[in-house]
This record gives sequence, structure tokens and C-alpha cells, in this order.
Amino acid sequence: MSKRPAILTGMAGGALWAVVLLLWSRGWNPVPGLDLFGLMALSLAPGGIILLLLIARIAQRRFFDDALIDGQPVPPTSAAGIDQSVLTNTVEQLVLATCLWPVIGLALGPGAPLALGLSFGVTRVVFWGGYHLSPPLRGFGFAAGFYPTILFLIAAAVAFVA
Repeated sequence: MSKRPAILTGMAGGALWAVVLLLWSRGWNPVPGLDLFGLMALSLAPGGIILLLLIARIAQRRFFDDALIDGQPVPPTSAAGIDQSVLTNTVEQLVLATCLWPVIGLALGPGAPLALGLSFGVTRVVFWGGYHLSPPLRGFGFAAGFYPTILFLIAAAVAFVA
């Protein structure tokens, strides 16, 4: 399979993942009585754990690689370069999550950001692993981590208007 069909297949799978996640999370409230701060802390923790693992892995790679130990830029197609790309994208998406998931939680209930957070943690691992196996395989992990935020935000906007 060439790159574009593989990426497109992953994107379609990510879109399906987003729809299933939205339907599954409706009415879900695993921690009754949790305030918005606690809700967001729990929701962002899986992404934070992945961030911690990425930073640790890049540090480990630098320590054991004489070409990288002094902080030199990593070659983009190297394993360390892939880890750096995943780290950068994860930070970008966690900033987006921090801005949008509280609003989604207000509109759709506490299950929405919690579902987004758990899903994000799982799909980041899939993205990271897929990227190392073959860059086009990262499509599903990216889409399944990003598309739910978009879909849930649309659902939240509809809920606010209705």
C-alpha cells in the first residue's frame, strides 16, 4: 500500500474512533461530584504521562548516543527524530486540549473530557509506535487522538446553542 492510501485509511479509522467515543461517553460519569479542576486533572493525566515517557526516552537516547549527547539536533528520520516529532505533536495537542476540553466538559458533561483523555493516552501510544514502524502508520494514531476533540467541540457547540 502506498503512503496516501495508508494514511487515508488511518484517518478514516480515526474518524470512526471519534464517533464511537462520542457515543460511548454520553452520560458517562465515573467520578460523581468531581469539580472542573479535578475533572481536567484526571483528563489531562494520560497525555501528561505520555509526555513524561517521550521526554525520558529522548533523554535516554541522547545519553547513550555520542552524536547527540551534547544536545546536537537530531536527524529527523532517526529514531530520536521520530520521538522528537511525536513529542512536539503531543505538546501541541495537549495545549489544544487544555483550551478546549473544559468547555466540552461544561457542555457535554464530565464523561466527555475523561473519555477524551483516556482515548488520547491510548492513541498517542499507537501514534508513537506506528511512526516508528512506518511513518504512514501514524495516521490512525494521530487522527484517533485529534478528531475526537474536533467532534466533541462540534457536539458541545450544538449543545450550547440548543
